[in-house]
Amino acid sequence: MATEEDSTTRIQRRAPRIAADHPHYKWVALSNTTLGMLIATINSSIVLISLPAIFNGIRLDPLQPGNVSYLLWMLMGYMLVTAVLVVTLGRLGDILGRVKIYNAGFLIFTVTSVILSVDPMHGGGGALWLIGWRVAQAVGGSMLMANSAAIITDAFPARQRGMALGVNMVAGIAGSFIGLVLGGLLAEWNWRSIFWVNVPIGLLGTVWAYRSLHDTGVRRPAKMDWWGNITFAVGLTALLAGITYGIQPYGGHTMGWTNPWVLAGLIGGAAILVAFCLIEARVAEPMFPLKLFRNAAFAGGNAATLLGSIARGGLQFMLIIWLQGIWLPLHGYNYADTPLWAGIYLLPLTIGFLAAGPISGALSDRYGARLFASAGFVVMAGSFAGLLLIPTNFSYWVFALVVFLNGLGGGLFAAPNTSIIMASVPAEARGAASGMRATFQNAGMVLSIGVFFSLMVAGLARSLPHTLSSGLMAQGVPAGNAHQVANLPPVGTLFAAFLGYNPIQQLLGPHLLSTLPKTDAHTLTGREFFPHLISGPFHDGLVVVFALAIVMSLVAAGASLIRARKAPADRA
Repeated sequence: MATEEDSTTRIQRRAPRIAADHPHYKWVALSNTTLGMLIATINSSIVLISLPAIFNGIRLDPLQPGNVSYLLWMLMGYMLVTAVLVVTLGRLGDILGRVKIYNAGFLIFTVTSVILSVDPMHGGGGALWLIGWRVAQAVGGSMLMANSAAIITDAFPARQRGMALGVNMVAGIAGSFIGLVLGGLLAEWNWRSIFWVNVPIGLLGTVWAYRSLHDTGVRRPAKMDWWGNITFAVGLTALLAGITYGIQPYGGHTMGWTNPWVLAGLIGGAAILVAFCLIEARVAEPMFPLKLFRNAAFAGGNAATLLGSIARGGLQFMLIIWLQGIWLPLHGYNYADTPLWAGIYLLPLTIGFLAAGPISGALSDRYGARLFASAGFVVMAGSFAGLLLIPTNFSYWVFALVVFLNGLGGGLFAAPNTSIIMASVPAEARGAASGMRATFQNAGMVLSIGVFFSLMVAGLARSLPHTLSSGLMAQGVPAGNAHQVANLPPVGTLFAAFLGYNPIQQLLGPHLLSTLPKTDAHTLTGREFFPHLISGPFHDGLVVVFALAIVMSLVAAGASLIRARKAPADRA
């Protein structure tokens, strides 16, 4: 029979190695939550860069008209789900315990990574398997994103929060760019490896989180706001899904904004979100405490988060298209290799984040967060202006310097912006505030695709058909075929460049190419014909896209300077 002493020994062995009141506990919390943010954000971009390998692996042509939806949902489903769920899960963390929800997120994320890697089907079935389990994986990712900032805020004293949040946020933002390089490398080996890589990291993080983290924040019992949760999820999903389908062609139009289903999603989603706000203003325990927006600093910080996320997300997609569709082929890279090299050539952007983020967080603790957050957006605006000034076929060192400055600006504002938001709320609302901040950030990424792709497609639609038609006919393509190809929706051309395909080879098809003289066919499908052809129209689109990004960045800089009339008492 076990003695009382033996029982005590077993309990001590199962206990976490570092207690919540240990001086080093805050560093354990920071390192684990940073790992969680890193794996959650790497996962969104690692799939982005690996889409050609994934679709080849499941034997599905992503450029066939009927398969575009698979491509978009593979790309955007994860971000949409995280945008919808982070507030709910942040609120649940306030009620049940932030660490409990966070730990469950690590476990779900790891298990779904295993399931994704063993996709047994091909074609549309294989795509639906991946989309469905990516949605489930996004639930785990949402749990990590919604509670990591709140756990750090609970663990660190006010004088060190900016530094700690800086490390955490820069890891999250940099993860989206690290995933581009990592996905390109792994996809060259085996497309399933982009999911395998999550498994050992997820297992380590899960065991570590369950053994080491403690709920040290304020926690109070409350009822779940089911009507608020339902209307928020339905409204935001309808709105973001409408934006997703709005960039697809419809009824002879280059985009689908006149599609009745798209209009229903946009109008209906907006109406349901209005109903959500009315519900939240009346229920006793709202999931989305609207009263927090009475604090001007909280409202301004979240507005800056949304605008910065839209600008940064649009930049990422435009730069990938620019590199893969134009610059890399002009400099001798095969289309099949451009996804990997696009990630490598964007490393200065990641380096800028990594260089500025922790330093900015630490300095903002000492000198104030608002100045650094605002300065970061101003630097980003200047980098967007620089991208407008360089030619389409640029000198790489100039491009590298400009995108480094963009990363530097992003790193400057990330931690101070988060610190402004988290410091403007009472301790018991930190989980909800963290989830709300993450919602604006993730919704901004989805919105960026709709906004920037729409602007780029609109710009291309004005000049690309004539340029493409005349260029094809100059190489011997019959006028009828040239006009037919030139009048196809520009979004197909963008997606081809985005995925590392030779667009002309895809658009003309092997049968038509076989009827042309070999020299003309070789020119048409060579590395330089399409990049030279699209350079002018693409730059016209970039002017509109980056001009909007400059405006968004400057407005975000102003929003970051807003001060609260009275800071909340820190009761942590």
